[in-house]
Amino acid sequence: MRLVIFFFVVQICMIAVANAEETAMRVQVVDPYIELRTQPGRGYPVFYVAERGELIEILKRKTDWYKVRIASGKEGWVNRMQLENTLTEAGAKTTFRDVMLADYLDRRLEVGFGWGQFDNDPVLTIRIGYGLTPNFITELSASQVSSTYSSTSLLQLNLMALPFADQRVSPYFTLGVGNYKNTPKVTLVNSPDISVTAANAGFGVRVYLTRNFLVRGDFREYMVPINDNQVDTFNEWTIGLGVFF
Repeated sequence: MRLVIFFFVVQICMIAVANAEETAMRVQVVDPYIELRTQPGRGYPVFYVAERGELIEILKRKTDWYKVRIASGKEGWVNRMQLENTLTEAGAKTTFRDVMLADYLDRRLEVGFGWGQFDNDPVLTIRIGYGLTPNFITELSASQVSSTYSSTSLLQLNLMALPFADQRVSPYFTLGVGNYKNTPKVTLVNSPDISVTAANAGFGVRVYLTRNFLVRGDFREYMVPINDNQVDTFNEWTIGLGVFF
């Protein structure tokens, strides 16, 4: 677990540096002109025309429309098809991501489930996550483990760091804390219930499929203080499906 925590901290530092250095993309008009509209849609009026050679700063995207700013400070919306015919400041042809993939990259709310093994016992997990930034997601998960001799439930709050959040295949590191509850079955005599605060650390990979779906594989190690003198560790592997909004 110490190694996972170390990599988690390193990834946070790398993401922070990358975000600090990030600047808005600028492109150059090569067509005779590009039309700027007041809102994202062809039904809105054109209020300015950027001519060939002008530099346009890309601010944000909404479906097939991009909000841009020109050198004079005017801001408007341009259709993606027009922006495809621009050049970068270095003179290279620009490309813009597929709309569905871009929707995935701009996701905020996610829900999903996973199935796998908690040590040698089956586990079912339900998750809900919220994107704080493109590189960080906070996630609440509830898991149920069924074994021959006991039933275990976990409720965990995790922070996920995604160093390559703009990719279709994105590895991540996760760190969290929550409740661990183990209830022995009636066949066991003098076995008390356990309800303690447990920590976990792990890593995994998320793969965007299509439309609003993604698949993910996840490994976590849990540290559970059973009593003052005993800390047990449990390994969990899951694979699951998620839906984002």
